[in-house]
Amino acid sequence: MGWLAWILFGLIAGIIAKFIMPGRDPGGIFVTIIIGIVGAMLGGWLATQFGLGAITGFDIRSFLIAVAGSLILLFIYRRIRS
Repeated sequence: MGWLAWILFGLIAGIIAKFIMPGRDPGGIFVTIIIGIVGAMLGGWLATQFGLGAITGFDIRSFLIAVAGSLILLFIYRRIRS
């Protein structure tokens, strides 16, 4: 999947990650969305590195990977900033 698709996934994944992990984030919703974008790209890269195959097209597996990457990055960000 291309970078643009991961950015779009990241926008959605960042919002979903915010709903899954509610709380006060330093930086507000915009930082959360940026974390979602970077987390989605990180999740896609890690999935490829761990041999889950190339992620192409929109499917539920790609979306779950994007949300997981966003959750991981949001958790790390909260630990560093607090």
